[in-house]
Amino acid sequence: FDRDSFLELQPQYAPNALIGFARLDGHSVGIVANQPAFMSGALNIDASDKIARFIRICDAFNVPLLTFVDCPGFLPGTDQEYGGVIRHGAKIIYAYCEATVPKVSVVTRKAMGGAYVAMGSKQMRTDLAFAWPTAQIAVMGAAPAVRVLYRDEVRRAADPAQRESELVAEYREQFFNPYRAADVGQIDEVIEPCETRPRLVRALEILRTKVQQNPPKKHGLSPV
Repeated sequence: FDRDSFLELQPQYAPNALIGFARLDGHSVGIVANQPAFMSGALNIDASDKIARFIRICDAFNVPLLTFVDCPGFLPGTDQEYGGVIRHGAKIIYAYCEATVPKVSVVTRKAMGGAYVAMGSKQMRTDLAFAWPTAQIAVMGAAPAVRVLYRDEVRRAADPAQRESELVAEYREQFFNPYRAADVGQIDEVIEPCETRPRLVRALEILRTKVQQNPPKKHGLSPV
């Protein structure tokens, strides 16, 4: 972003999520990002509410949204489940889908499962999605995926531990990269980190005249 232009909001509340305003090539933008230094950047109830509110603020004042994704998933645990983490996580999905401002996302590292879908994915009507070569886009981690998909094969192997490690390595090579996601249209382009600023500047130039009309609705219901 432009030098000394970033203004973080609510830094003490849900620090695993980062939100704020900045200028990019002189134009105001809203920033949503995961902060892996806290709770590995996982989404919990507070982070979901924090992000959803900020998205709606940007949409209300016509500020473009940039999302930087490094999220291993939603935070597990009985406290989160009892508190309704899925319901709060759905607020992010609704906020992204209903926002009509330009939306661009960059996957920098981890993008796992439902958290990837919620954090500004193409399914959430994001206009452009980029990824760094370091991105890891998958439904779940390699080890859990192997235990689910190849449980019988590992159990029948002469050396189960060795076979499991081989399958984990194969899974990482096949799926733990952004190129597979790009093949199926989840990512528009894989870019080098040094190209991020010029690509974002160009993306916002293209999207500056974006017009999106959502269906009219009342109380969350579309008219019949």
